[in-house]
Amino acid sequence: MQRSFSRPSFLLLAFLLLHSAAHAQQKLLTIDDIFDPKTRVNFSGSAPTILGWTTDGQFYLQRNNDPQAAPILKVNALTGESASLYDAGRMEAALRALPGLTPEDAKRLAFRSVHDINKAQTRLLINHGNDLYVYDLASATAKRLTTGAEEEQEAEFSPDGRSLAFVRNNNLFVLDIASGRERALTTDGGERILNGRLDWLYQEEIYGRGNFKSFWWSPDSKRITYLRLDEKPVADFTVVDHIPRRQDVETTPYPKAGDANPLVELRMASVDGSTANNTVQVIDTSKYLPNDFLIVRVAWTPDSKSVLYQAQNREQTFLDVNFADAVTGKSTTAWQEKTKAWVEAIDNPRWLGDGSFLWHSDRTGFRHLYRYSADGKLINPVTKGEWEVRSLDAVDERNGFVYFNGTERSPIAGDVYRIKLDGTGQTRLTQTPGSHRANFNPTATHFIDSWNDINTPTQVRLYRADGTLARTIAENRVAALAQYKLGRTEFLQVKTRDGFTMEAMMIKPPDFDPNKKYPVMSYTYSGPQAPSVRNSWGGATYMWHQLLAQKGYIIWICDNRSASGKGVQAAWPVYKNFGELELRDLLEGVAYLKSQPYVDPARIGLWGWSFGGFMTSYALTHSDAFKIGIAGGSVTDWKLYDSIYTERYMSTPQNNPEGYARTAPQAAAANLHGKLLLIHGAMDDNVHMQNTIQFAYELQKAGKPFQLMVYPKSRHGVTDPLLLKHMRGMMTDFIVNNL
Repeated sequence: MQRSFSRPSFLLLAFLLLHSAAHAQQKLLTIDDIFDPKTRVNFSGSAPTILGWTTDGQFYLQRNNDPQAAPILKVNALTGESASLYDAGRMEAALRALPGLTPEDAKRLAFRSVHDINKAQTRLLINHGNDLYVYDLASATAKRLTTGAEEEQEAEFSPDGRSLAFVRNNNLFVLDIASGRERALTTDGGERILNGRLDWLYQEEIYGRGNFKSFWWSPDSKRITYLRLDEKPVADFTVVDHIPRRQDVETTPYPKAGDANPLVELRMASVDGSTANNTVQVIDTSKYLPNDFLIVRVAWTPDSKSVLYQAQNREQTFLDVNFADAVTGKSTTAWQEKTKAWVEAIDNPRWLGDGSFLWHSDRTGFRHLYRYSADGKLINPVTKGEWEVRSLDAVDERNGFVYFNGTERSPIAGDVYRIKLDGTGQTRLTQTPGSHRANFNPTATHFIDSWNDINTPTQVRLYRADGTLARTIAENRVAALAQYKLGRTEFLQVKTRDGFTMEAMMIKPPDFDPNKKYPVMSYTYSGPQAPSVRNSWGGATYMWHQLLAQKGYIIWICDNRSASGKGVQAAWPVYKNFGELELRDLLEGVAYLKSQPYVDPARIGLWGWSFGGFMTSYALTHSDAFKIGIAGGSVTDWKLYDSIYTERYMSTPQNNPEGYARTAPQAAAANLHGKLLLIHGAMDDNVHMQNTIQFAYELQKAGKPFQLMVYPKSRHGVTDPLLLKHMRGMMTDFIVNNL
């Protein structure tokens, strides 16, 4: 039945709808909205998690968010039709039949979405309860491979899928899946000798945080090359958990700047099972001094005849690209990377069908791709310009295309590009401003683009290789964002006195009045080539900044040149002298702020974590520009931080004593200006709490007031939801009470 409205009632309805829409955007953020584990709002939405592609490139694998359904979905990329990759119920039944697994274990493992899968995508590897299991997808059968109390770590299928390699008690083993027979490739492993597994230092600073594996199968599955680390020369550091009645004490080898590093060797073992060939070959690295030597990347050539390994001196002033013969272990150096300051290891080569390969290098001061012949001779640069290649995403050899993520359009957001192998025909494939991350299928015909910007949580779309849209996978619209009264975010640029263009970001209060004077809370990280100004979704920290904006603060983020991501050439000027140039740039940003009529120049604060904590501590002890500072997880003397990171930029304390003395906030504690809040995780095993304790001691001796908050059981980041909520609330109160 149709209903008609009189004009007055229609106007009333329109008014109510408009009032309702306006009211929906008037909510103010609370700490509970952002951080409370029970009541927090999901501001980032639920973008699908893409786990990979099938080998034919037609389907992608996606984590299923329904915990009661199939854990992994196999999705037709073009149509979106999905089915379970495997029947979790059948997997549960197969696991329940194995000794050592309870029904609860079997169910939990069957519905878990994180398992290693072999190259052919026919078997899953399960590591549970210090033992290994394998599940065959086609036959729906499971097999227990190991038994015993010792833990198997870093387990990995061989390329042919017939074997596994793993580390047990710091020795490297291989196991034949069909027979269940295992063999030890090394026997000298122990507390201080690590075979095939990295120590804290190497995983943190060279091979990637959380990646402890240091062995690599040859493509033909006949050999394994691995690192042997000797920790005996390395000094220990102790971290204490004070919460148990009898404290738990952790002791870890941790070389601080200038201390002895672990001694490293590259070794190779045959694993075909014959006694004659089951031998270990030590790669010849005799050209390097054992105590001045790092192995920073390792990869096999496609023919399994050679190992390409990258080696550096401990201060990382050069990088050698070496080839080692797989039979004799003899090494030859193909070329050496060198710059006016440091050289950073980037990636392994990307091999092409003719034996040539693509190589990342910072040699021009900007990161670009180069093509080399199989014998290590330069063929041609592939990319060039005053911008950066952020990642190499795919190669289509049939059509001669290379796909990569780069910053040619914008230094604050990466785009997807393609270019010919000869360096011609570069084309940007992504059009929407913001940050794009591509996941190409194995055939390089399509890619999944995960896109976001400063205002938009991640959206996921499928594109053809030429950049045309094939299908929207998930728009991930987050209705909750529209309910809150958020400040306007704008990107801008600030010129320094010597002409460098710094990227900056400002969030103004929602009811911004240009005739008022506002306090400013600024954030920094400032570390080399680690920009904080990004046109990308910032999650909980961004929403906390919005909360501060609602309380009447302008939020300011300005990247100093060395952190800008505008080529390593912009970072080289801080070599051997952390702090001074970074602060000068930050103060240029402060000068810009003070020139704005709506900024209160007497109320500017600064906060940061890790390198940003160092920078905040340095700024408050080397300038009077900031009324308050919050320094979390701070390095307060670079002699206290680990050797590999610190020496890359600062050299050793023995070779640069003046630089270390100049750059230590604790050495300048008597010059503290403004109110300072120090925060540290009590069990921080990265930047040890020793840094903050020593700084506090110097501040106390100098008669300088400050505040200190310690978070028990927390590492380098405070991750416990309740402690994180406490920390953000405490930081908010400190800002409101003092700025």
